[in-house]
Amino acid sequence: MSISLATILSTALNAQVATTESTNQPVQTLEQPAPSIWETGVGEGFRQNAQSLGIGLGASAGFSAFGGRESHDLAWLGMTYGHMLSSTKGQDHWYRGNWEFRVEVFTGAQFAPEADWLVGLTPHVRYDFATGTRWVPFVDIGAGVTGTSIGPPDLSGTFEFNLQAAMGVQWFLRDNLAMSLEARYLHLSCAGINQPNLGLNTLLGVVSINWFF
Repeated sequence: MSISLATILSTALNAQVATTESTNQPVQTLEQPAPSIWETGVGEGFRQNAQSLGIGLGASAGFSAFGGRESHDLAWLGMTYGHMLSSTKGQDHWYRGNWEFRVEVFTGAQFAPEADWLVGLTPHVRYDFATGTRWVPFVDIGAGVTGTSIGPPDLSGTFEFNLQAAMGVQWFLRDNLAMSLEARYLHLSCAGINQPNLGLNTLLGVVSINWFF
């Protein structure tokens, strides 16, 4: 069988053209979009395992109650990490929302009745209400440990426990960025390990920025 020179040249030319066209095809890369922090939409409930980082500033007005003798006014700085424990609970109910675990590291200073310092670590459990809007109310409780130079007559020494309870609201400026405002009750005491153990009680107002991912 004989093959003409024209046939060979034609075959080679067609192969070169096909190779060139294949090389010039745009390369398509499949990039997975970052998962949303929401189950269905903004304010409709958080995705389980969504996380957050936050920083907050606050100030408090102390009051003498529950055995405490002095009013303790504080300045406050806290940094938090949050992790959504559940998918959205209570569908079709007014309390629809998510359980969240949070850890806060805080520091601050007492500026009345005298200057003192404090630092602490507190785990929190929070419930975030799903309202279907960019406004997400919450309630929060926590208990942890504190180191402080605040002393008698209400506290006994450096090591104290802290109990906290709060309520507030987050406003989502973007789908994953929120500003929050909360009112928080803070109690410090040593649970009777040392004396005196009258306790410190104060009400904190805290403003924070939280980034979710």
